[in-house]
Amino acid sequence: MTDSELPGLVPAPPKELPPAYPDRAAWGTATKLRAWQTAALESYFTANPKDFLAVATPGAGKTTFALTVAAELLSRRVVDRVTVVAPTEHLKTQWAEAAARAGIPIDPTYSGKKGRTSQDYVGVAVTYAGVAVNPLAHRIRTERFKTLVILDEVHHAGDAMSWGDAVREAFEPAQRRLALTGTPFRSDINPIPFVSYTPDPDGVGRSVADYTYGYAQALADHVVRPVLFMAYSGEMQWRTRAGDEISARLGEPLTKDLTSQALRTALDPTGAWMPSVLAAADKRLTEVRRHVPDAGAMVIASDQDSARAYAALLKTITGERPTVVLSDEKAASKRIAAYAEGDDRWMVAVRMVSEGVDVPRLAVGVYATRTSTPLFFAQAVGRFVRARRRGETASVFLPSVPNLLGFASEMEVQRDHVLKRKVNDEGDIFAAEDELLAQANAAEGASDDELGTFEAMGSEARFDRVLYDGGEFGHEGEVHVGSDEEMDFLGIPGLLEADQVRDLLHSRQSERAKLQRRTRSTPEDVVRDVSTHEQLATLRRELNGLVAAWNHRTGQPHGVTHAALRKDCGGPAAAVATAAQLQGRIDRIRDWAAKRKSS
Repeated sequence: MTDSELPGLVPAPPKELPPAYPDRAAWGTATKLRAWQTAALESYFTANPKDFLAVATPGAGKTTFALTVAAELLSRRVVDRVTVVAPTEHLKTQWAEAAARAGIPIDPTYSGKKGRTSQDYVGVAVTYAGVAVNPLAHRIRTERFKTLVILDEVHHAGDAMSWGDAVREAFEPAQRRLALTGTPFRSDINPIPFVSYTPDPDGVGRSVADYTYGYAQALADHVVRPVLFMAYSGEMQWRTRAGDEISARLGEPLTKDLTSQALRTALDPTGAWMPSVLAAADKRLTEVRRHVPDAGAMVIASDQDSARAYAALLKTITGERPTVVLSDEKAASKRIAAYAEGDDRWMVAVRMVSEGVDVPRLAVGVYATRTSTPLFFAQAVGRFVRARRRGETASVFLPSVPNLLGFASEMEVQRDHVLKRKVNDEGDIFAAEDELLAQANAAEGASDDELGTFEAMGSEARFDRVLYDGGEFGHEGEVHVGSDEEMDFLGIPGLLEADQVRDLLHSRQSERAKLQRRTRSTPEDVVRDVSTHEQLATLRRELNGLVAAWNHRTGQPHGVTHAALRKDCGGPAAAVATAAQLQGRIDRIRDWAAKRKSS
Protein backbone atom coordinates (compact mmCIF):
# COMPACT_ATOMS: atom_id res chain seq x y z
CA MET A 1 0.00 0.00 0.00
CA THR A 2 1.41 3.38 -0.97
CA ASP A 3 1.54 6.45 1.26
CA SER A 4 -1.27 8.06 -0.66
CA GLU A 5 -3.52 5.15 0.25
CA LEU A 6 -2.84 5.10 4.01
CA PRO A 7 -5.84 5.93 6.20
CA GLY A 8 -5.99 9.53 7.36
CA LEU A 9 -3.67 10.93 4.71
CA VAL A 10 -4.89 13.33 2.04
CA PRO A 11 -4.25 11.84 -1.42
CA ALA A 12 -2.01 13.77 -3.77
CA PRO A 13 -4.02 15.88 -6.19
CA PRO A 14 -4.18 14.56 -9.75
CA LYS A 15 -1.59 16.11 -12.02
CA GLU A 16 -2.40 18.40 -14.93
CA LEU A 17 -6.14 17.90 -15.14
CA PRO A 18 -7.50 21.12 -16.66
CA PRO A 19 -11.26 21.54 -16.66
CA ALA A 20 -12.84 20.03 -19.75
CA TYR A 21 -16.57 20.67 -19.84
CA PRO A 22 -18.13 23.00 -20.90
CA ASP A 23 -15.34 24.27 -23.17
CA ARG A 24 -14.52 20.95 -24.81
CA ALA A 25 -14.26 17.22 -24.29
CA ALA A 26 -11.71 15.87 -21.85
CA TRP A 27 -8.28 16.53 -23.31
CA GLY A 28 -7.13 13.64 -25.46
CA THR A 29 -10.55 12.06 -26.03
CA ALA A 30 -12.05 14.09 -28.88
CA THR A 31 -11.58 17.44 -30.61
CA LYS A 32 -15.02 18.56 -29.51
CA LEU A 33 -18.12 17.22 -27.84
CA ARG A 34 -21.01 15.89 -29.85
CA ALA A 35 -24.37 17.52 -29.32
CA TRP A 36 -25.73 14.60 -27.28
CA GLN A 37 -22.62 14.55 -25.08
CA THR A 38 -22.99 18.27 -24.36
CA ALA A 39 -26.67 17.82 -23.52
CA ALA A 40 -25.92 14.84 -21.27
CA LEU A 41 -23.16 16.76 -19.48
CA GLU A 42 -25.49 19.71 -18.91
CA SER A 43 -28.07 17.33 -17.49
CA TYR A 44 -25.46 15.74 -15.24
CA PHE A 45 -23.94 18.90 -13.82
CA THR A 46 -27.31 20.60 -13.42
CA ALA A 47 -28.55 17.77 -11.22
CA ASN A 48 -25.17 16.79 -9.68
CA PRO A 49 -26.61 13.38 -8.79
CA LYS A 50 -25.03 10.61 -6.77
CA ASP A 51 -26.22 8.11 -9.42
CA PHE A 52 -26.60 8.78 -13.14
CA LEU A 53 -27.54 6.29 -15.88
CA ALA A 54 -26.59 7.29 -19.43
CA VAL A 55 -27.96 5.11 -22.22
CA ALA A 56 -26.29 5.71 -25.58
CA THR A 57 -26.32 3.47 -28.61
CA PRO A 58 -23.08 1.53 -29.28
CA GLY A 59 -20.61 3.70 -31.16
CA ALA A 60 -22.04 7.02 -29.94
CA GLY A 61 -19.11 7.93 -27.69
CA LYS A 62 -19.95 6.89 -24.12
CA THR A 63 -16.27 6.71 -23.17
CA THR A 64 -15.62 10.34 -24.13
CA PHE A 65 -18.70 11.42 -22.17
CA ALA A 66 -17.66 9.49 -19.06
CA LEU A 67 -14.04 10.68 -19.11
CA THR A 68 -15.19 14.28 -19.54
CA VAL A 69 -17.37 13.87 -16.45
CA ALA A 70 -14.42 12.32 -14.60
CA ALA A 71 -12.00 15.10 -15.60
CA GLU A 72 -14.46 17.78 -14.48
CA LEU A 73 -15.22 16.11 -11.13
CA LEU A 74 -11.50 15.65 -10.47
CA SER A 75 -10.72 19.27 -11.34
CA ARG A 76 -13.49 20.48 -9.02
CA ARG A 77 -12.15 18.17 -6.26
CA VAL A 78 -15.59 16.58 -5.99
CA VAL A 79 -13.77 13.23 -6.24
CA ASP A 80 -10.18 12.17 -5.67
CA ARG A 81 -10.18 8.78 -7.37
CA VAL A 82 -11.84 6.99 -10.28
CA THR A 83 -12.77 3.31 -10.46
CA VAL A 84 -13.84 1.89 -13.83
CA VAL A 85 -15.72 -1.42 -13.85
CA ALA A 86 -15.79 -3.12 -17.27
CA PRO A 87 -17.17 -6.44 -18.55
CA THR A 88 -13.86 -7.91 -19.82
CA GLU A 89 -10.11 -7.81 -19.31
CA HIS A 90 -9.62 -6.30 -22.75
CA LEU A 91 -12.01 -3.45 -22.01
CA LYS A 92 -10.10 -2.65 -18.80
CA THR A 93 -7.03 -2.00 -20.91
CA GLN A 94 -9.02 -0.06 -23.49
CA TRP A 95 -10.44 2.20 -20.74
CA ALA A 96 -6.97 2.74 -19.25
CA GLU A 97 -5.56 3.75 -22.63
CA ALA A 98 -8.42 6.17 -23.31
CA ALA A 99 -8.14 7.64 -19.80
CA ALA A 100 -4.37 8.10 -20.20
CA ARG A 101 -4.95 10.13 -23.34
CA ALA A 102 -7.34 12.28 -21.30
CA GLY A 103 -4.70 12.85 -18.62
CA ILE A 104 -6.27 10.47 -16.11
CA PRO A 105 -3.77 7.68 -15.34
CA ILE A 106 -5.62 4.45 -14.50
CA ASP A 107 -4.13 1.10 -13.48
CA PRO A 108 -5.74 -1.76 -15.45
CA THR A 109 -3.79 -4.44 -13.54
CA TYR A 110 -5.26 -3.62 -10.13
CA SER A 111 -7.17 -6.29 -8.22
CA GLY A 112 -8.68 -6.56 -4.77
CA LYS A 113 -6.13 -9.26 -3.95
CA LYS A 114 -3.28 -6.99 -5.05
CA GLY A 115 -4.50 -4.31 -2.67
CA ARG A 116 -2.15 -1.58 -3.83
CA THR A 117 -1.22 0.51 -6.85
CA SER A 118 1.31 3.21 -7.67
CA GLN A 119 0.62 6.73 -6.43
CA ASP A 120 1.08 7.86 -10.05
CA TYR A 121 -2.39 6.48 -10.76
CA VAL A 122 -5.57 8.45 -10.17
CA GLY A 123 -7.74 5.38 -10.54
CA VAL A 124 -8.07 1.69 -11.31
CA ALA A 125 -9.95 -0.45 -13.82
CA VAL A 126 -11.47 -3.77 -12.76
CA THR A 127 -13.98 -6.29 -14.12
CA TYR A 128 -17.39 -7.21 -12.71
CA ALA A 129 -16.09 -10.73 -12.14
CA GLY A 130 -13.08 -9.32 -10.28
CA VAL A 131 -15.32 -7.27 -8.02
CA ALA A 132 -17.39 -10.37 -7.22
CA VAL A 133 -14.25 -12.22 -6.09
CA ASN A 134 -13.46 -9.72 -3.32
CA PRO A 135 -16.09 -6.98 -2.94
CA LEU A 136 -14.88 -6.04 0.55
CA ALA A 137 -11.45 -4.99 -0.72
CA HIS A 138 -13.07 -2.71 -3.29
CA ARG A 139 -15.41 -1.31 -0.64
CA ILE A 140 -12.48 -0.41 1.61
CA ARG A 141 -10.80 1.42 -1.24
CA THR A 142 -14.06 3.19 -2.14
CA GLU A 143 -14.54 4.30 1.47
CA ARG A 144 -10.95 5.53 1.77
CA PHE A 145 -11.21 8.05 -1.06
CA LYS A 146 -13.89 10.22 -2.58
CA THR A 147 -14.48 7.95 -5.54
CA LEU A 148 -16.24 8.23 -8.87
CA VAL A 149 -17.26 4.74 -10.01
CA ILE A 150 -17.86 4.33 -13.75
CA LEU A 151 -19.94 1.21 -14.37
CA ASP A 152 -19.38 0.41 -18.05
CA GLU A 153 -22.14 -1.67 -19.70
CA VAL A 154 -23.83 -1.78 -16.33
CA HIS A 155 -26.35 -4.41 -17.41
CA HIS A 156 -23.56 -6.95 -16.80
CA ALA A 157 -23.89 -6.28 -13.09
CA GLY A 158 -27.09 -8.35 -13.38
CA ASP A 159 -25.40 -11.31 -15.09
CA ALA A 160 -25.64 -13.18 -11.79
CA MET A 161 -27.32 -12.32 -8.52
CA SER A 162 -23.96 -12.66 -6.76
CA TRP A 163 -22.42 -10.09 -9.14
CA GLY A 164 -25.16 -7.60 -8.41
CA ASP A 165 -24.77 -8.09 -4.66
CA ALA A 166 -20.99 -7.69 -4.95
CA VAL A 167 -21.27 -4.45 -6.96
CA ARG A 168 -23.69 -3.02 -4.37
CA GLU A 169 -21.45 -3.97 -1.48
CA ALA A 170 -18.27 -2.66 -3.12
CA PHE A 171 -19.54 0.68 -4.40
CA GLU A 172 -22.36 1.69 -2.08
CA PRO A 173 -20.01 4.19 -0.30
CA ALA A 174 -18.96 5.89 -3.58
CA GLN A 175 -19.16 9.66 -3.80
CA ARG A 176 -20.53 9.42 -7.35
CA ARG A 177 -21.61 6.56 -9.62
CA LEU A 178 -21.91 6.93 -13.40
CA ALA A 179 -23.57 3.96 -15.12
CA LEU A 180 -23.21 3.52 -18.87
CA THR A 181 -24.87 1.14 -21.29
CA GLY A 182 -25.86 0.85 -24.90
CA THR A 183 -28.41 -1.85 -24.11
CA PRO A 184 -30.25 -1.30 -20.81
CA PHE A 185 -32.44 -4.35 -21.30
CA ARG A 186 -31.86 -7.92 -20.19
CA SER A 187 -33.74 -11.15 -20.84
CA ASP A 188 -33.81 -11.99 -17.13
CA ILE A 189 -35.29 -10.22 -14.11
CA ASN A 190 -32.11 -9.69 -12.07
CA PRO A 191 -32.20 -6.04 -10.94
CA ILE A 192 -29.24 -3.93 -12.08
CA PRO A 193 -27.48 -2.24 -9.13
CA PHE A 194 -27.85 1.55 -8.77
CA VAL A 195 -30.46 1.69 -11.56
CA SER A 196 -33.86 3.21 -10.77
CA TYR A 197 -37.03 1.33 -11.63
CA THR A 198 -40.52 2.80 -11.80
CA PRO A 199 -43.78 0.88 -12.21
CA ASP A 200 -45.53 1.05 -15.57
CA PRO A 201 -49.37 1.02 -15.83
CA ASP A 202 -49.35 -2.74 -15.20
CA GLY A 203 -47.27 -2.31 -12.05
CA VAL A 204 -44.17 -3.85 -13.65
CA GLY A 205 -40.85 -2.21 -12.71
CA ARG A 206 -39.08 -0.67 -15.72
CA SER A 207 -35.57 0.83 -15.78
CA VAL A 208 -35.33 4.62 -15.99
CA ALA A 209 -32.39 6.37 -17.66
CA ASP A 210 -31.27 9.89 -16.74
CA TYR A 211 -30.22 10.51 -20.33
CA THR A 212 -30.96 8.46 -23.45
CA TYR A 213 -29.44 8.71 -26.91
CA GLY A 214 -30.91 6.02 -29.16
CA TYR A 215 -29.84 4.52 -32.45
CA ALA A 216 -32.44 6.46 -34.45
CA GLN A 217 -31.20 9.78 -33.02
CA ALA A 218 -27.56 8.86 -33.60
CA LEU A 219 -28.35 7.83 -37.16
CA ALA A 220 -30.07 11.15 -37.86
CA ASP A 221 -27.03 12.98 -36.41
CA HIS A 222 -24.61 10.92 -38.56
CA VAL A 223 -22.93 9.68 -35.37
CA VAL A 224 -23.44 6.03 -36.41
CA ARG A 225 -23.66 4.27 -39.75
CA PRO A 226 -26.86 2.87 -41.20
CA VAL A 227 -26.83 -0.94 -41.50
CA LEU A 228 -27.60 -3.15 -44.47
CA PHE A 229 -28.64 -6.56 -43.12
CA MET A 230 -27.94 -9.23 -45.76
CA ALA A 231 -30.11 -12.25 -44.91
CA TYR A 232 -29.37 -15.71 -46.33
CA SER A 233 -31.64 -18.76 -46.32
CA GLY A 234 -31.20 -22.19 -47.94
CA GLU A 235 -31.93 -25.89 -47.56
CA MET A 236 -30.55 -27.69 -44.49
CA GLN A 237 -30.29 -31.44 -43.83
CA TRP A 238 -29.44 -33.09 -40.53
CA ARG A 239 -29.90 -36.36 -38.64
CA THR A 240 -31.49 -36.47 -35.19
CA ARG A 241 -30.34 -38.62 -32.28
CA ALA A 242 -33.16 -41.03 -33.15
CA GLY A 243 -31.67 -41.47 -36.61
CA ASP A 244 -34.34 -39.49 -38.46
CA GLU A 245 -33.11 -37.42 -41.38
CA ILE A 246 -34.72 -33.98 -41.56
CA SER A 247 -34.65 -31.44 -44.36
CA ALA A 248 -35.90 -27.89 -43.85
CA ARG A 249 -35.48 -24.46 -45.34
CA LEU A 250 -33.83 -21.90 -43.10
CA GLY A 251 -36.27 -19.08 -42.48
CA GLU A 252 -39.48 -21.04 -43.02
CA PRO A 253 -41.90 -21.34 -40.08
CA LEU A 254 -40.49 -24.11 -37.87
CA THR A 255 -40.71 -25.14 -34.25
CA LYS A 256 -38.19 -23.64 -31.84
CA ASP A 257 -36.13 -26.85 -31.74
CA LEU A 258 -36.12 -27.29 -35.52
CA THR A 259 -35.16 -23.64 -36.04
CA SER A 260 -32.25 -24.09 -33.61
CA GLN A 261 -31.08 -27.24 -35.37
CA ALA A 262 -31.43 -25.69 -38.82
CA LEU A 263 -29.33 -22.74 -37.62
CA ARG A 264 -26.63 -25.05 -36.24
CA THR A 265 -26.58 -26.89 -39.55
CA ALA A 266 -26.13 -23.60 -41.44
CA LEU A 267 -23.27 -22.54 -39.16
CA ASP A 268 -21.47 -25.89 -39.48
CA PRO A 269 -18.16 -25.04 -41.23
CA THR A 270 -18.13 -28.39 -43.07
CA GLY A 271 -21.32 -27.57 -44.97
CA ALA A 272 -21.77 -25.30 -47.99
CA TRP A 273 -23.74 -22.48 -46.28
CA MET A 274 -20.91 -20.86 -44.33
CA PRO A 275 -18.35 -20.89 -47.19
CA SER A 276 -20.96 -19.34 -49.51
CA VAL A 277 -21.90 -16.61 -47.04
CA LEU A 278 -18.26 -15.86 -46.19
CA ALA A 279 -17.48 -15.56 -49.91
CA ALA A 280 -20.43 -13.20 -50.36
CA ALA A 281 -19.32 -11.12 -47.39
CA ASP A 282 -15.80 -10.92 -48.80
CA LYS A 283 -17.23 -9.66 -52.12
CA ARG A 284 -19.13 -7.01 -50.18
CA LEU A 285 -15.92 -6.05 -48.35
CA THR A 286 -14.10 -5.67 -51.68
CA GLU A 287 -16.83 -3.32 -52.90
CA VAL A 288 -16.69 -1.27 -49.69
CA ARG A 289 -12.89 -1.03 -49.87
CA ARG A 290 -13.14 0.63 -53.28
CA HIS A 291 -14.30 3.73 -51.38
CA VAL A 292 -13.03 2.98 -47.85
CA PRO A 293 -9.58 1.39 -48.41
CA ASP A 294 -8.97 0.29 -44.81
CA ALA A 295 -12.46 -1.17 -44.20
CA GLY A 296 -12.38 -4.39 -42.21
CA ALA A 297 -14.68 -7.34 -41.65
CA MET A 298 -15.33 -9.65 -38.71
CA VAL A 299 -16.99 -13.01 -38.15
CA ILE A 300 -18.59 -13.49 -34.72
CA ALA A 301 -18.47 -17.23 -34.01
CA SER A 302 -20.25 -19.40 -31.44
CA ASP A 303 -17.17 -21.15 -30.06
CA GLN A 304 -13.44 -21.46 -30.51
CA ASP A 305 -13.51 -24.54 -32.74
CA SER A 306 -15.90 -22.82 -35.12
CA ALA A 307 -13.77 -19.65 -35.08
CA ARG A 308 -10.67 -21.59 -36.15
CA ALA A 309 -12.64 -23.42 -38.85
CA TYR A 310 -14.07 -20.16 -40.23
CA ALA A 311 -10.57 -18.69 -40.29
CA ALA A 312 -9.41 -21.62 -42.40
CA LEU A 313 -12.31 -21.07 -44.81
CA LEU A 314 -11.43 -17.37 -45.13
CA LYS A 315 -7.80 -18.27 -45.81
CA THR A 316 -9.01 -20.43 -48.71
CA ILE A 317 -11.41 -17.74 -50.00
CA THR A 318 -9.15 -14.71 -49.72
CA GLY A 319 -5.63 -16.12 -49.76
CA GLU A 320 -4.92 -14.14 -46.57
CA ARG A 321 -4.75 -15.46 -43.04
CA PRO A 322 -7.31 -13.61 -40.87
CA THR A 323 -6.70 -12.39 -37.34
CA VAL A 324 -8.18 -14.90 -34.87
CA VAL A 325 -9.15 -13.63 -31.41
CA LEU A 326 -9.94 -16.18 -28.70
CA SER A 327 -11.00 -14.93 -25.29
CA ASP A 328 -8.75 -17.21 -23.24
CA GLU A 329 -5.54 -16.26 -25.03
CA LYS A 330 -3.23 -13.76 -23.34
CA ALA A 331 -2.39 -12.10 -26.63
CA ALA A 332 -6.05 -11.42 -27.53
CA SER A 333 -5.96 -7.72 -26.63
CA LYS A 334 -2.76 -7.17 -28.58
CA ARG A 335 -4.23 -8.90 -31.61
CA ILE A 336 -7.33 -6.70 -31.51
CA ALA A 337 -5.18 -3.58 -31.20
CA ALA A 338 -2.92 -4.65 -34.08
CA TYR A 339 -5.93 -5.38 -36.28
CA ALA A 340 -7.57 -2.04 -35.39
CA GLU A 341 -4.42 -0.13 -36.38
CA GLY A 342 -3.67 -2.13 -39.53
CA ASP A 343 -5.47 -2.73 -42.81
CA ASP A 344 -5.94 -6.53 -42.83
CA ARG A 345 -9.25 -7.64 -44.30
CA TRP A 346 -10.68 -10.15 -41.79
CA MET A 347 -10.88 -10.88 -38.09
CA VAL A 348 -12.62 -13.91 -36.53
CA ALA A 349 -13.64 -13.82 -32.88
CA VAL A 350 -15.87 -15.53 -30.37
CA ARG A 351 -17.80 -13.32 -27.96
CA MET A 352 -15.20 -10.97 -26.51
CA VAL A 353 -15.32 -8.63 -29.51
CA SER A 354 -19.10 -8.37 -29.43
CA GLU A 355 -19.25 -5.61 -26.86
CA GLY A 356 -17.44 -2.35 -26.23
CA VAL A 357 -14.33 -3.14 -28.28
CA ASP A 358 -13.38 -0.17 -30.41
CA VAL A 359 -12.37 -1.06 -33.99
CA PRO A 360 -13.87 1.82 -36.01
CA ARG A 361 -12.80 0.46 -39.39
CA LEU A 362 -15.05 -2.61 -39.08
CA ALA A 363 -17.67 -2.19 -41.81
CA VAL A 364 -18.73 -5.76 -42.71
CA GLY A 365 -19.83 -8.44 -40.27
CA VAL A 366 -20.97 -12.06 -40.37
CA TYR A 367 -23.28 -13.04 -37.51
CA ALA A 368 -22.32 -16.71 -37.20
CA THR A 369 -23.24 -17.37 -33.58
CA ARG A 370 -26.11 -19.27 -32.01
CA THR A 371 -26.49 -16.60 -29.32
CA SER A 372 -29.66 -14.76 -30.28
CA THR A 373 -30.80 -12.51 -27.45
CA PRO A 374 -31.74 -8.91 -28.31
CA LEU A 375 -29.00 -7.64 -25.97
CA PHE A 376 -26.24 -9.66 -27.64
CA PHE A 377 -27.51 -8.85 -31.14
CA ALA A 378 -27.53 -5.11 -30.44
CA GLN A 379 -24.03 -5.22 -28.96
CA ALA A 380 -22.69 -7.31 -31.84
CA VAL A 381 -24.14 -5.01 -34.50
CA GLY A 382 -22.75 -2.10 -32.49
CA ARG A 383 -19.23 -3.17 -33.48
CA PHE A 384 -19.92 -2.11 -37.08
CA VAL A 385 -21.86 1.15 -36.76
CA ARG A 386 -19.22 3.57 -35.46
CA ALA A 387 -19.10 6.37 -38.06
CA ARG A 388 -15.84 7.99 -39.11
CA ARG A 389 -17.17 10.12 -41.96
CA ARG A 390 -20.47 10.70 -43.68
CA GLY A 391 -21.62 8.20 -46.26
CA GLU A 392 -20.21 5.06 -44.66
CA THR A 393 -22.62 2.12 -44.47
CA ALA A 394 -22.26 -1.05 -42.42
CA SER A 395 -23.19 -4.48 -43.83
CA VAL A 396 -24.07 -7.40 -41.55
CA PHE A 397 -24.66 -10.90 -42.99
CA LEU A 398 -26.99 -13.09 -40.96
CA PRO A 399 -29.06 -16.28 -41.23
CA SER A 400 -32.74 -15.91 -42.11
CA VAL A 401 -33.88 -16.86 -38.61
CA PRO A 402 -37.13 -15.20 -37.46
CA ASN A 403 -35.85 -13.70 -34.22
CA LEU A 404 -32.69 -12.28 -35.85
CA LEU A 405 -34.74 -10.78 -38.68
CA GLY A 406 -37.04 -9.29 -36.05
CA PHE A 407 -34.13 -7.70 -34.20
CA ALA A 408 -32.76 -6.31 -37.47
CA SER A 409 -36.10 -4.79 -38.47
CA GLU A 410 -36.51 -3.13 -35.07
CA MET A 411 -33.07 -1.57 -34.63
CA GLU A 412 -34.70 1.80 -33.87
CA VAL A 413 -36.88 0.52 -31.03
CA GLN A 414 -35.76 1.72 -27.59
CA ARG A 415 -35.91 -0.98 -24.91
CA ASP A 416 -35.77 -0.84 -21.12
CA HIS A 417 -35.04 -3.49 -18.53
CA VAL A 418 -38.24 -4.98 -17.12
CA LEU A 419 -38.03 -6.59 -13.69
CA LYS A 420 -40.91 -8.97 -14.22
CA ARG A 421 -43.40 -9.81 -16.89
CA LYS A 422 -47.16 -9.87 -16.60
CA VAL A 423 -48.62 -13.39 -16.85
CA ASN A 424 -51.31 -13.20 -19.52
CA ASP A 425 -52.02 -16.87 -20.18
CA GLU A 426 -51.07 -20.37 -19.11
CA GLY A 427 -48.19 -20.45 -21.58
CA ASP A 428 -46.51 -17.59 -19.72
CA ILE A 429 -46.33 -19.69 -16.56
CA PHE A 430 -43.37 -21.51 -18.08
CA ALA A 431 -41.60 -18.34 -19.27
CA ALA A 432 -38.97 -18.48 -16.51
CA GLU A 433 -38.08 -22.09 -17.36
CA ASP A 434 -37.94 -21.22 -21.07
CA GLU A 435 -35.56 -18.34 -20.38
CA LEU A 436 -33.26 -20.55 -18.29
CA LEU A 437 -33.25 -23.18 -21.02
CA ALA A 438 -32.51 -20.56 -23.68
CA GLN A 439 -29.60 -19.22 -21.64
CA ALA A 440 -28.19 -22.72 -21.24
CA ASN A 441 -28.52 -23.41 -24.95
CA ALA A 442 -26.88 -20.08 -25.84
CA ALA A 443 -23.90 -20.41 -23.50
CA GLU A 444 -20.49 -19.96 -25.12
CA GLY A 445 -18.84 -23.24 -25.84
CA ALA A 446 -22.00 -25.30 -25.32
CA SER A 447 -22.21 -28.04 -27.92
CA ASP A 448 -25.40 -29.83 -28.85
CA ASP A 449 -23.25 -32.35 -30.68
CA GLU A 450 -21.89 -33.56 -27.34
CA LEU A 451 -25.44 -34.37 -26.31
CA GLY A 452 -26.01 -36.28 -29.53
CA THR A 453 -28.91 -34.05 -30.50
CA PHE A 454 -28.25 -34.16 -34.21
CA GLU A 455 -25.64 -34.46 -36.91
CA ALA A 456 -25.36 -31.84 -39.65
CA MET A 457 -25.43 -33.57 -43.03
CA GLY A 458 -25.40 -30.75 -45.54
CA SER A 459 -26.43 -27.21 -46.33
CA GLU A 460 -26.69 -24.73 -49.17
CA ALA A 461 -27.05 -20.95 -49.14
CA ARG A 462 -29.51 -18.75 -51.01
CA PHE A 463 -29.66 -14.97 -50.90
CA ASP A 464 -32.95 -14.08 -49.20
CA ARG A 465 -33.34 -10.32 -48.76
CA VAL A 466 -31.84 -7.06 -47.54
CA LEU A 467 -33.26 -5.32 -44.47
CA TYR A 468 -32.52 -1.61 -44.41
CA ASP A 469 -34.08 1.38 -42.66
CA GLY A 470 -37.10 -0.66 -41.58
CA GLY A 471 -37.75 -1.93 -45.14
CA GLU A 472 -37.10 -5.19 -46.98
CA PHE A 473 -35.63 -5.51 -50.47
CA GLY A 474 -35.08 -8.55 -52.63
CA HIS A 475 -35.96 -10.40 -55.81
CA GLU A 476 -38.80 -12.78 -56.54
CA GLY A 477 -38.02 -16.45 -56.03
CA GLU A 478 -34.70 -18.03 -55.08
CA VAL A 479 -31.53 -16.02 -55.66
CA HIS A 480 -28.42 -18.15 -56.09
CA VAL A 481 -25.16 -17.17 -54.43
CA GLY A 482 -22.82 -15.69 -57.02
CA SER A 483 -25.63 -14.60 -59.35
CA ASP A 484 -26.15 -11.16 -60.87
CA GLU A 485 -29.29 -10.82 -58.74
CA GLU A 486 -27.22 -11.22 -55.58
CA MET A 487 -24.63 -8.72 -56.84
CA ASP A 488 -27.43 -6.16 -57.24
CA PHE A 489 -27.19 -5.80 -53.47
CA LEU A 490 -23.61 -6.88 -52.69
CA GLY A 491 -22.42 -4.24 -55.15
CA ILE A 492 -23.98 -1.25 -53.38
CA PRO A 493 -21.19 1.41 -53.26
CA GLY A 494 -19.37 1.78 -49.96
CA LEU A 495 -19.95 5.53 -49.64
CA LEU A 496 -23.56 6.74 -50.01
CA GLU A 497 -25.91 8.88 -47.95
CA ALA A 498 -28.71 6.97 -46.25
CA ASP A 499 -31.40 8.18 -48.63
CA GLN A 500 -29.19 7.32 -51.62
CA VAL A 501 -28.85 3.75 -50.31
CA ARG A 502 -32.63 3.48 -49.95
CA ASP A 503 -33.24 4.85 -53.45
CA LEU A 504 -30.65 2.52 -54.96
CA LEU A 505 -32.18 -0.53 -53.26
CA HIS A 506 -35.63 0.42 -54.56
CA SER A 507 -34.21 1.01 -58.02
CA ARG A 508 -32.34 -2.28 -58.29
CA GLN A 509 -35.31 -4.23 -56.98
CA SER A 510 -37.75 -2.64 -59.44
CA GLU A 511 -35.36 -2.87 -62.42
CA ARG A 512 -34.78 -6.57 -61.82
CA ALA A 513 -38.54 -7.15 -61.45
CA LYS A 514 -39.16 -5.46 -64.82
CA LEU A 515 -36.46 -7.60 -66.43
CA GLN A 516 -37.99 -10.77 -64.98
CA ARG A 517 -41.43 -9.81 -66.30
CA ARG A 518 -40.04 -9.21 -69.80
CA THR A 519 -38.18 -12.52 -69.92
CA ARG A 520 -40.90 -14.63 -68.29
CA SER A 521 -42.08 -17.31 -70.70
CA THR A 522 -45.40 -17.93 -68.96
CA PRO A 523 -48.36 -16.36 -70.86
CA GLU A 524 -49.76 -13.29 -69.13
CA ASP A 525 -53.24 -14.76 -68.95
CA VAL A 526 -52.02 -17.72 -66.88
CA VAL A 527 -52.23 -17.04 -63.16
CA ARG A 528 -49.19 -18.47 -61.40
CA ASP A 529 -49.60 -19.87 -57.93
CA VAL A 530 -47.54 -18.01 -55.38
CA SER A 531 -45.84 -20.08 -52.68
CA THR A 532 -46.27 -19.12 -49.05
CA HIS A 533 -42.76 -17.74 -48.58
CA GLU A 534 -43.08 -15.58 -51.73
CA GLN A 535 -46.50 -14.32 -50.61
CA LEU A 536 -45.17 -13.42 -47.16
CA ALA A 537 -42.13 -11.71 -48.68
CA THR A 538 -44.36 -9.65 -50.97
CA LEU A 539 -46.60 -8.58 -48.07
CA ARG A 540 -43.61 -7.70 -45.88
CA ARG A 541 -42.13 -5.54 -48.60
CA GLU A 542 -45.45 -3.80 -49.17
CA LEU A 543 -45.83 -3.14 -45.45
CA ASN A 544 -42.27 -1.85 -45.11
CA GLY A 545 -42.73 0.39 -48.12
CA LEU A 546 -45.81 1.93 -46.50
CA VAL A 547 -43.95 2.33 -43.19
CA ALA A 548 -41.10 4.07 -45.04
CA ALA A 549 -43.60 6.40 -46.72
CA TRP A 550 -45.17 7.12 -43.32
CA ASN A 551 -41.70 7.95 -41.98
CA HIS A 552 -41.10 10.47 -44.76
CA ARG A 553 -44.52 12.02 -44.16
CA THR A 554 -44.47 12.18 -40.35
CA GLY A 555 -40.83 11.74 -39.31
CA GLN A 556 -41.85 8.88 -37.02
CA PRO A 557 -39.10 6.19 -36.85
CA HIS A 558 -39.85 2.92 -38.64
CA GLY A 559 -39.52 0.85 -35.47
CA VAL A 560 -42.02 3.04 -33.61
CA THR A 561 -44.53 2.70 -36.46
CA HIS A 562 -44.11 -1.09 -36.56
CA ALA A 563 -44.61 -1.22 -32.79
CA ALA A 564 -47.78 0.89 -33.06
CA LEU A 565 -49.17 -1.37 -35.78
CA ARG A 566 -48.43 -4.45 -33.67
CA LYS A 567 -50.17 -2.85 -30.72
CA ASP A 568 -53.26 -2.00 -32.79
CA CYS A 569 -53.49 -5.19 -34.81
CA GLY A 570 -51.77 -7.75 -32.57
CA GLY A 571 -49.28 -10.40 -33.56
CA PRO A 572 -45.48 -10.76 -33.57
CA ALA A 573 -42.83 -8.80 -35.44
CA ALA A 574 -43.28 -8.46 -39.21
CA ALA A 575 -40.47 -10.93 -39.89
CA VAL A 576 -42.52 -13.76 -38.33
CA ALA A 577 -46.09 -12.51 -38.81
CA THR A 578 -48.69 -14.44 -40.81
CA ALA A 579 -50.10 -13.24 -44.13
CA ALA A 580 -53.35 -12.22 -42.44
CA GLN A 581 -51.51 -10.24 -39.76
CA LEU A 582 -49.39 -8.48 -42.36
CA GLN A 583 -52.44 -7.64 -44.47
CA GLY A 584 -54.19 -6.25 -41.38
CA ARG A 585 -51.27 -3.91 -40.71
CA ILE A 586 -51.17 -2.83 -44.35
CA ASP A 587 -54.86 -1.93 -44.18
CA ARG A 588 -54.39 -0.11 -40.88
CA ILE A 589 -51.50 2.10 -42.03
CA ARG A 590 -53.45 2.92 -45.19
CA ASP A 591 -56.33 4.02 -42.97
CA TRP A 592 -53.91 6.27 -41.04
CA ALA A 593 -52.66 7.81 -44.27
CA ALA A 594 -56.20 8.43 -45.53
CA LYS A 595 -57.29 10.07 -42.26
CA ARG A 596 -54.16 12.25 -42.18
CA LYS A 597 -54.75 13.34 -45.78
CA SER A 598 -58.41 14.19 -45.13
CA SER A 599 -57.55 16.20 -42.03
